[in-house]
Amino acid sequence: MIANARMYSVTPHVAALWRSLLGSIVKRTGTAIDVVDHAPPAPISEMWKRPDKAAVFMCGLPYSLAAPQPQLVVAPIPSPPAYGGRACYWSDVVVRADSPFQTLEQTFGHRLALTTPESQSGYAALLHTLMPYGSAKPLYREVVDPCFTPMGALKAVIEKKAEVAPLDSYAFALIAKDAPDLAAQVRVINRTEPTAIPALVASAPASAEVAAAFLAAGDDPAIRALMDQLLLDRFARPEVPAYDDLRKRFLDMQAFWCRHILSERAHPLFAAEVGTLGLKGK
Repeated sequence: MIANARMYSVTPHVAALWRSLLGSIVKRTGTAIDVVDHAPPAPISEMWKRPDKAAVFMCGLPYSLAAPQPQLVVAPIPSPPAYGGRACYWSDVVVRADSPFQTLEQTFGHRLALTTPESQSGYAALLHTLMPYGSAKPLYREVVDPCFTPMGALKAVIEKKAEVAPLDSYAFALIAKDAPDLAAQVRVINRTEPTAIPALVASAPASAEVAAAFLAAGDDPAIRALMDQLLLDRFARPEVPAYDDLRKRFLDMQAFWCRHILSERAHPLFAAEVGTLGLKGK
């Protein structure tokens, strides 16, 4: 069985902290669980398809759409006050720090960087937020090459490949803590509605020992120190209806953008993956 935190391994240092944290927690279960790497450019979907998951971070959107679904184990609760002790997150919509844009509406007509169509925070959350602005006129000039990770989307804005991008708020908080000079090169101009945060999932029925080890992790001082470095308050039992809501929101968003045009041009991956979601191919 395996454990993995690819989703939130936003820098090499943060990845090492996650390996230490997961290793320390699963060691307490008495079960043979290996903490494995699955770094980009390997598709993260390959990790989610593995039949030997014991505790693997998975985005809530593909989880909600999967058939059959993996088993929810625990959900992280980030420690920053904005999370209010809840297992939630949102998309921070960012522009360059020196950008003239102050609002989301001011970015219309420019270039948008997204991660992949299977991402809630890097794709679906913003498209849901944009629904009230849908019209016959495309909102954006271009949806640029897929960025695959929050760091990729962040760098696309910094490097002027796009004017605006949505970032997983917890991933961005980790980047801001570990690479503040990089995070300081952008500003947040909008935040999407909070939704269920990516959870740790298992292939088979979740082991009670694994779940218990994560739920009690903060009681160990050494593990608590690692959690503090990763901006983690604690782990909690996931609220299943919150993940079901992601599927409903996605279907509503999908139906809307099938009737409206989001972008004049889109990278072929988006056009191929989302079909008629209002994205015109190049």
